[in-house]
Amino acid sequence: MPIYDSASGVVRRIVIAEDDTLLREGLNLVLRGEGFDVVASVGGPAEFLAAVEEHRPEIAVVDVRMPPTHTDEGIKAAVAARRAHPGLAVLVLSAYVEQSFATDLLADGARAVGYLLKERVGRVDAFIEALHRVASGGTAIDPEVVAQLFAQRRADDPIERLTPREKEVLSVMAEGLGNQAIAARLYITENAVHKHIRNIFLKLDLNPGDQTDRRVAAVLHYLERA
Repeated sequence: MPIYDSASGVVRRIVIAEDDTLLREGLNLVLRGEGFDVVASVGGPAEFLAAVEEHRPEIAVVDVRMPPTHTDEGIKAAVAARRAHPGLAVLVLSAYVEQSFATDLLADGARAVGYLLKERVGRVDAFIEALHRVASGGTAIDPEVVAQLFAQRRADDPIERLTPREKEVLSVMAEGLGNQAIAARLYITENAVHKHIRNIFLKLDLNPGDQTDRRVAAVLHYLERA
């Protein structure tokens, strides 16, 4: 029985798209146990799109690689679902760090998106925290994805204008954490976090008048340039 989510004021309705039966059923059990209303659990992209159209869920958890070719069917289906239903929050799962898939979801300053490695699912608390963050309109990028993408920076990249501490702040921001959580992670004050983020926006030419969310734009900036 789904549990009322006092934080959001609604029961979170969710669709799972994962071709691995064992993982799909595991996700089903975990999410139901956490109070989500799993309205559909499917194994392919076509079934996923049909389930989204039928049930109009608030959230979708989607495997990047699904039949028939096990390449990018899942991410294409996730992007298509968001275009058809802009309010849909999407958390994609991948066995590997695949940078282009993350940028596909974050394109155009998109919100309510996440990209996690499948190994993160086994850490239930972190997985559920990321899912709630995405469902609430935030972003959640796997720390391992962030680390690998930062390691791929080019010397002429605008990100290189940032100081080492500013890069640390941006990397944690990319995971989807707010200022208070960033401060706790890096053992600095919230005021210091605010100053670092302001400098990041300045150095990446992200102006206050921009229509897009500047935090998402900053994350997208380094993802696209990796």
